[in-house]
Amino acid sequence: MRAVSKKKPKIPSNVIAVNRKARHDFSLEETFEAGLALEGWEVKSLRAGRVSLQEAYVVVRRGEAWLIGANIPPLPSASTHVHPDPVRTRKLLLHRGELARLTGATEREGYTLVPLQMYWKRGRAKLQIGLGKGKKKHDKRDAQKEQDWNRQKERLLKHKI
Repeated sequence: MRAVSKKKPKIPSNVIAVNRKARHDFSLEETFEAGLALEGWEVKSLRAGRVSLQEAYVVVRRGEAWLIGANIPPLPSASTHVHPDPVRTRKLLLHRGELARLTGATEREGYTLVPLQMYWKRGRAKLQIGLGKGKKKHDKRDAQKEQDWNRQKERLLKHKI
């Protein structure tokens, strides 16, 4: 018999940060990949893995997408002539068609844009954002029940075989 380890699942090496609560609080329908307009000290902090997406959200204003509330604390070795703002508003880089789609969905249909994860792709920082609606409390309970039931089914099938 093999010992089952209870370790967390491995996160790929290119992933910087994951917003785990987003999939719990929102029912996501579509995801988009966006680039980030960053300053030098922010890139250094990202390379060190110092970022939090927990309180962050995305807003589309005047045909541009903005990441608000993402916390990227500066490294202690940051330059003295730069005055870093850890929670500054950062511009997201998307195609015009994607921006038009997101604008229409958020303004008319009541959808929300949520940052899901930040990762490296070919040396550039990318942000995966999800388009979805917020879940009510009873929806979260239903999702938890279904997850528990699927886990239990897997255990039953595993023992019967």
